[in-house]
Amino acid sequence: MTETLHARSTADAATRVREVLGAGPVTVLTGAGISTDSGIPDYRGPDSPPRKPMTYQEFVGDAAFRRHYWARNHVGWRHVEGTRPNDGHLALAELERAGAVHGVITQNVDTLHDAAGSGRVIDLHGRFDRVICLTCRAVSDRAELAVRLTELNPGFAEEVADVEVAPDADAVLARTEHFRVADCSGCGGTLKPDIVYFGENVPKPRVMDAYAMVETAESLLVVGSSLTVFSGRRFVKRAVALGKPVVILNRGETRCDDMATLTLDHGCSPVLRALADTHRI
Repeated sequence: MTETLHARSTADAATRVREVLGAGPVTVLTGAGISTDSGIPDYRGPDSPPRKPMTYQEFVGDAAFRRHYWARNHVGWRHVEGTRPNDGHLALAELERAGAVHGVITQNVDTLHDAAGSGRVIDLHGRFDRVICLTCRAVSDRAELAVRLTELNPGFAEEVADVEVAPDADAVLARTEHFRVADCSGCGGTLKPDIVYFGENVPKPRVMDAYAMVETAESLLVVGSSLTVFSGRRFVKRAVALGKPVVILNRGETRCDDMATLTLDHGCSPVLRALADTHRI
């Protein structure tokens, strides 16, 4: 039976999390909720506006849609690129160095776990700082593409600086008809952010690596994810099937609340900091 904890204090919450997860090491599965304290909005949090994420089929099937997307991404990328790890990211890196965290599987594409110093991170849905050519499969740096897009569209980002930005570096813009898109500098093919879109499969080797990270840990801690999409939810199911304790730390309900050993509706950063300050889960 799932235990739902409504802790009066962060210290009480952290104590109960330690009791359930045990001595570790623990694998951590993170979602957009861990990055909200860095200024990146999430998709499905209690206060999040409705969003319609782009699908792979939309991106590859319509040149006008790709132009619209790259215009929005050109603006949104600047915001996400400028963000920094918050105390939750830093706490997980500290816990890994202390031997309490086995590794991190993240559904985020913001690269903040790397920036915080986590050494073993699986970027389940890719990374916003890379671009891939759909023709030659060459991978390049998003920062280099930003320079090219700026040259093709001088002043565009500055004209629309005050916009709403999504977790994948997308931004909400009304008109993009005049935006010019850059193609692959090597073969002229179509460029796409190296991110797994809705309707696109996570590469199998990446999934298998994540399963192995769950299987070789003593427990699973979910942080800041509603577990709405199967790509993350499957790792909770695997941990439960193996009889491993599962703790879900998230603002609001999740799709796996009934599977977890413990659910905790609390801010991610304060609880993770309280855990790190003892150098153990």
